[in-house]
Amino acid sequence: MALIDRISRSRYSPEPRSVILTVPNVISLLRILSIPLIAYLVANRHLIISLVVMLISALSDGVDGIIARRFNQVSKLGQILDPVADRLLILCSVLALSIASILPWWLLALVGARDVLMGLLVLALAQHNYGPLPVHFAGKTGTAVLMLAIPALIFADVGTSSFFRVFHLVALAAVIWGVALYWLAGLIYARQGIGLLRQDSHHD
Repeated sequence: MALIDRISRSRYSPEPRSVILTVPNVISLLRILSIPLIAYLVANRHLIISLVVMLISALSDGVDGIIARRFNQVSKLGQILDPVADRLLILCSVLALSIASILPWWLLALVGARDVLMGLLVLALAQHNYGPLPVHFAGKTGTAVLMLAIPALIFADVGTSSFFRVFHLVALAAVIWGVALYWLAGLIYARQGIGLLRQDSHHD
C-alpha cells in the first residue's frame, strides 16, 4: 500500500485546493468515524473483528491518497483530516488497549499529554497566523511505528501460546519505542513553535 502510494506521489502531487466535498475527504471522514468502533471492539476484546476493521481503515488511507493525487483532488481539508485521523486512531487505540488491560495506563497518559501539548501549540500558532509546522522525520517515524505496533499488539493477545507471548513483548517494545519517537517529535515541534512565537513577540 505504501509503495503504491509512493509511486502515485512520484507521478505528480497537485497543489492543495480549497474544496471540501471530494472523494478522498469522504473516505477520510469515514475513517475517522470508524475509530470509535475500533476502540469499542478492542476494549471489549473482539480482537479479530477489530483487526479486520483496522485493516480496512488502513487500506482506505492509502486509497484516498492515490485518488487525491491521480484525480487532482488534493485539498487543504484533506491535509488536515489525514493527520487528525492518525492521531485519533493512536489515542483511541491506546485508550482501548488500556481498558482491555493489554497496555499500562501510563502509556495512555504519555500519548494523551503529548497530543494536548501539540493541540495547545497549534492554537497558539494559529493566534499568530501560523499554519501547521513542517512534519519532522521523527514524527513520521513515531506515527508509523505506532500504527504498526498497535495492531501487532492486538494480534499478540489473540492467543496464549509461547509464540503469542513473545510476539506481545516485541509489539510492546515497539509501542514504547513509538511513543518515545512521538514525544521526541513533539519536543522538536514545541521548540520550533516557541521560537516562532518569540520572534513575533520581539517584533511587537
